[in-house]
Amino acid sequence: MAKLTRVRDLDVYRLSFSAAMAIFKLSKRFPPDERFSLTDQIRGSSRSVCSNLSEGWRKRGYKAVFVNKLTDSMQEAGETQTWLEFANACGYLENEEFEGLDNEYERILGKLHSMELKADSFCF
Repeated sequence: MAKLTRVRDLDVYRLSFSAAMAIFKLSKRFPPDERFSLTDQIRGSSRSVCSNLSEGWRKRGYKAVFVNKLTDSMQEAGETQTWLEFANACGYLENEEFEGLDNEYERILGKLHSMELKADSFCF
């Protein structure tokens, strides 16, 4: 395994960044009247997965803070899944788009949970 020196070295960071960018591109199709209710919410929660992970990475000297930020990332990933479900139910996403992103967030959640269980190996 390669040495992890920055948050962007983490597979889960790259996956969550990629998923957030996919959501950004897809959400450009959402109707204008959804701007403040759905579009801003889904973009914000998807980006917060990465930002909380980045904050936690910089606080690895404090295991409790690191774990808390991983938990925050998981909460944001779960929130993103809910917004994706709303977007799909409203007809703004194709079923395949929804399923693909929902599965990607399940993968992201699994990796974040695994990091939480192995927090000692990330902290110093």
